[in-house]
Amino acid sequence: MTILSDKSIKEHLKSGKIIVDPIKDFDNQIQPSSVDMRIGNEFKTFRTVQKPCIDPKDESDIDSYMENIYIKDDESFIIHPNEFALATTYETVKIPDDLVARVEGRSSMGRLGITMHVTAGFIDPGFHGKITLEISNIGKMPVALYPGQRVCQIVFETMTSPAERPYGHPDRDSKYMGQKHPESSRVKLDYDLQK
Repeated sequence: MTILSDKSIKEHLKSGKIIVDPIKDFDNQIQPSSVDMRIGNEFKTFRTVQKPCIDPKDESDIDSYMENIYIKDDESFIIHPNEFALATTYETVKIPDDLVARVEGRSSMGRLGITMHVTAGFIDPGFHGKITLEISNIGKMPVALYPGQRVCQIVFETMTSPAERPYGHPDRDSKYMGQKHPESSRVKLDYDLQK
């Protein structure tokens, strides 16, 4: 795979092959090999519940274990040590069938102990929507996160050929296509747990 340079990213954005919208500050958000992404206003955190565990096969809705939080533009979301939260990027992205993308945390956030994705940093070809961020504070101090703040970056890579069945294809199980808000896990819909 080949990582797209800033020149190629700009060409793909201008032609509409890649969509990252809205970009507030084109010159500063386009990095040498990535696009800086901002955090949105919506967050989800786990509630403390009296259950022994989250069971992916359980019929109850995983979303019922979570609390939705909306932060105004001039406020902050405080993530405490050892806390986990879901959020979305401010930007909506659309990935073509012949590219994949990865979400990487910004170094400036990592140096505060903030990770922006736990395991789901990979974005399939064909995906369209806001990116759900899996945020953890592995540091020792609470950290304030502000809507519109650049917290991560998206890197684009070329594939050897376009995907035959990209994300969103009618034959695929694309549970998060078109998401606009932080989405709780939909693991219970996985075909291997439906048996």
